[in-house]
Amino acid sequence: MMIFRQMFEAESSTYTYLFGCTQTGQAILLDPVLETMERDLQVLQALGLHLVYTLETHIHADHVTSAYKLKSVAGSRIAGPAMDQLPCTDFGTMEGQAFRVGTLTFSPLFTPGHTDTHHSYLLSEGDSQRVFTGDALLIDGCGRTDFQNGDAATLYRSIRDKLFSLPDETLIYPAHDYQHRHVSSVAQEKGRNPRLAGKSVKEFQDIMANLNLAYPKKIDYAVPANRQCGECPTELPENMRRLCDPSPQG
Repeated sequence: MMIFRQMFEAESSTYTYLFGCTQTGQAILLDPVLETMERDLQVLQALGLHLVYTLETHIHADHVTSAYKLKSVAGSRIAGPAMDQLPCTDFGTMEGQAFRVGTLTFSPLFTPGHTDTHHSYLLSEGDSQRVFTGDALLIDGCGRTDFQNGDAATLYRSIRDKLFSLPDETLIYPAHDYQHRHVSSVAQEKGRNPRLAGKSVKEFQDIMANLNLAYPKKIDYAVPANRQCGECPTELPENMRRLCDPSPQG
């Protein structure tokens, strides 16, 4: 049996996922956010779980990860795509190599396009499967492709060839949702995602090129911070610096 929680950070509309192994009491946090670190620790304590890893889908531009601070406070290790080659990472995930904590086994899937090193994670439990798609595939949408070496054609292939090739009943859990939706499925996204359903790669490229999205307000310090696993960079605003200070008291 697995303990599973989907938790939300409102400012960036980010989902952090908690996975707990009931046999060992070990836990993972996927895509944790600095501002909600204390909440996450309280949930772990309430469930009687010990955090052994934080895990990232990619280097985020819209929030700062709490991975570094959690390592100093909870003693957890840091995992993320090996392709990022971050010195602060303790374990590099890559497609074809399972990532295991207790009885939980994650299969990394290389899904570039939002960023050039983005990975999704497939988790099987009994006869059911869940895929955690980060910013690659969202509910009725997908991640933007206009920065961090993003590329629309690459994202189209990642979704079509990797994510849409999973069984239709596979549940999809994205890294964000802006309309308070929680979960989708491969069948649902294949059938009705307005950017992808029935669209050619050229149509998808045209859609992505004309989104006219605002410049991410945190990107200038979030990306440098996340390249250090959430350690304070010089660019970080003072209110964020107090949060990522490595001392337990923040």
